[in-house]
Amino acid sequence: MTQAFPLIEISGAPRERGRQYGRQAAERIVKGVSHYSAQIQKLGLDQPKLAAVIRDYLPVMEGFDAAHVEEMRGIAEGAGIPFEDVVLLNARSEVLKLAASPALRERLQAAGEVDDGCTGVVVMPGATARGQLLHAQNWDWKHECAETAVVLRVRREDGPDILTFTEAGGLARSGLNAAGIALTANFLESNLDYRKVGVPLPLIRRKILEQEHLALAMRAAYVTRKSGSNNMMVSHAGGVAVNFECAPEETFLLHPSGGLLVHANHWLSPVALGKLRDTGIASTPDTLYRDTRVRELLEPHHGAIEVAHVKAALLDDFASPWSVCRPPRLNLASNLSATVATVVIQPAARLMEVAALPAVSAEFTAYGFAD
Repeated sequence: MTQAFPLIEISGAPRERGRQYGRQAAERIVKGVSHYSAQIQKLGLDQPKLAAVIRDYLPVMEGFDAAHVEEMRGIAEGAGIPFEDVVLLNARSEVLKLAASPALRERLQAAGEVDDGCTGVVVMPGATARGQLLHAQNWDWKHECAETAVVLRVRREDGPDILTFTEAGGLARSGLNAAGIALTANFLESNLDYRKVGVPLPLIRRKILEQEHLALAMRAAYVTRKSGSNNMMVSHAGGVAVNFECAPEETFLLHPSGGLLVHANHWLSPVALGKLRDTGIASTPDTLYRDTRVRELLEPHHGAIEVAHVKAALLDDFASPWSVCRPPRLNLASNLSATVATVVIQPAARLMEVAALPAVSAEFTAYGFAD
């Protein structure tokens, strides 16, 4: 049995929240920073160069939400690490790829510095046994991140409380809020990526989960300029779900079909495919059937889908190790990757279940807003 992800609870003003986060998750934050710093050093980008790039990037983050930057400063203080290291955890791809020369970008690609998978699914209320929307995801990334991720519970006075699964030190990855809004996100790539400065994805995800109203959560997903492509699935306990395929400066929408919304790591919008070139399939070729597998496993249960069916679909081992649920294996860049976590969200119940390294041990731990 793998170890459950620790629950970190924080509250108060942004800087104080960050300090609490940093103190409680210091060991995992430091371990996460060490993983990425070692790779950066191998690529020839030393700490002074990295710090200079981050200073140039800081106004973009402050312009988007200064409170996010304050919280990151607090995380650094609480964990006893440089502020730049926390920014790196929250803006790694944006900072590195925008700062890189063409030669360095090639080395980043060769080193596997891209997100490495993910399969997301939303089951609409009419397709479920209990009439309540279900939202879930596999997060496929570096195997060692099973030791550096946490579940973060943010108690807020200026909006709904947040529950998010994320790398320690990160502001958000996937999760839900007390207003019933849920979010998952997965890797997309195109030939339009990393040409201009945009807002780092963890900050956008946090902004989505901070919203009381679904319309404003969807606005944050839709209009915020990104540096690179990404896919975000936003749902609401009331029975609404929209998939946002995001290019840096344009967003393409997908809606549920047959009571299901399923997305892996390739572009699906015909409009998007008429405007850009999908460059991510080369590194994640299994994406071409992972979404189909999840859909085909759930469709026979339409009208009676339970949480157990969603978990079973995301634990599917067809074509293993290139499967929906990935056991630890080398990716095409020779990095050890895996399905680090399976996250299952029940927005109406304000409940999130997470299993660490589910291909090794599918033991789910429940997290909610109540103590």
